[in-house]
Amino acid sequence: MFLLISTLNTFIQIYTALLFIRVLLTWFPTINWYNQPFSALSQVTDPYLNVFRSFIPPLGGIDISPMLAIILLQIVGQVVSGLVGGLQGFV
Repeated sequence: MFLLISTLNTFIQIYTALLFIRVLLTWFPTINWYNQPFSALSQVTDPYLNVFRSFIPPLGGIDISPMLAIILLQIVGQVVSGLVGGLQGFV
C-alpha cells in the first residue's frame, strides 16, 4: 500500500511540473505546438486542463483554468503526502 501511495505522490509531483512547464511555454507565441516535444507535452496536459476550461471561461483574455488545475493538483498531492506520512508511522 505504501508503494502505491508513494508512486501516486511522485506522479502528482511530475504532472504538476509538466503543467507548470506547459503554462510557461504559452508565454512564447512562436512555439509550434504541432512539433515535438511540444506536441507530446500538449497531449499529456491538455485533457486535464480542458476539464477546467470547460466550466471556467477566460476572463479578459486571460485563462485562469491552469492556475485552478495546479492548485487542485497541489491539494490532492498534500492529501496523498499526508497518507504517505501516516503509513510510514505504521511501518
